[in-house]
Amino acid sequence: MTEKTTHFGYRQVGATEKVGMVREVFDSVAGKYDLMNDLMSLGIHRIWKRIAITLSNVRQGDQVLDLAGGTGDLTILFDKRVRPTGSVILADINRSMLEVGRDRLIDRGLVSNISYTQVNAESLPFKDNSFDCVCIAFGLRNVTDKDAALRSMHRILKPGGRCIILEFSHPKAKLVKKLYDAYSFRLLPTIGKIFAGDADSYRYLAESIRMHPEQDKLKEMMENAGFELSEYFNLTQGIVAVHRGYKV
Repeated sequence: MTEKTTHFGYRQVGATEKVGMVREVFDSVAGKYDLMNDLMSLGIHRIWKRIAITLSNVRQGDQVLDLAGGTGDLTILFDKRVRPTGSVILADINRSMLEVGRDRLIDRGLVSNISYTQVNAESLPFKDNSFDCVCIAFGLRNVTDKDAALRSMHRILKPGGRCIILEFSHPKAKLVKKLYDAYSFRLLPTIGKIFAGDADSYRYLAESIRMHPEQDKLKEMMENAGFELSEYFNLTQGIVAVHRGYKV
């Protein structure tokens, strides 16, 4: 039986092979991840994340899963909103990223309401109806089976719970798209080589963005997974989008 294939950037690879390849990318970039985010976006990623937090409508007492949470930027913001009676789980499939995030949050003294777990988004190990909000930021494009991940996120949400997906997307204006492509494929790998010593990983990241579903397609995938009232909000001319859906 022929193994199912999927994309790793622009390459076609075996579905089981992709998990290990993505892990190698993030093992490589984990130590410089926060620095590179600031350099690549000129700090604008912090605004995108705050907008996603606002759209989540998370409040005191909520139970939140920060999926593919990496170094914990969103976990820190969620924690401020759910305190003192709520909780946040910082989750990531990549151990190196999770360890960087855990150490960073512990160093900040954030220990009471936050826990950590290594999980695969396609098969989340939580009970049905467990969370008020599940957020995945800049992580869905790296998931092999996105439909399975969306179904898994829908299952663990409580009725009335929200799914927030913050992800690089597809600008519609031709000039913006042209400039964005030039930046992504010419400048981004160079920045990665200079500051992180790794051009290939950042070339993959640029390719993975182009292979990610466009805004309307991702909205449709969310609806097929069971989410209601699905919608999206384009940020920075559609370079990034926030998708939001509800479990009813």
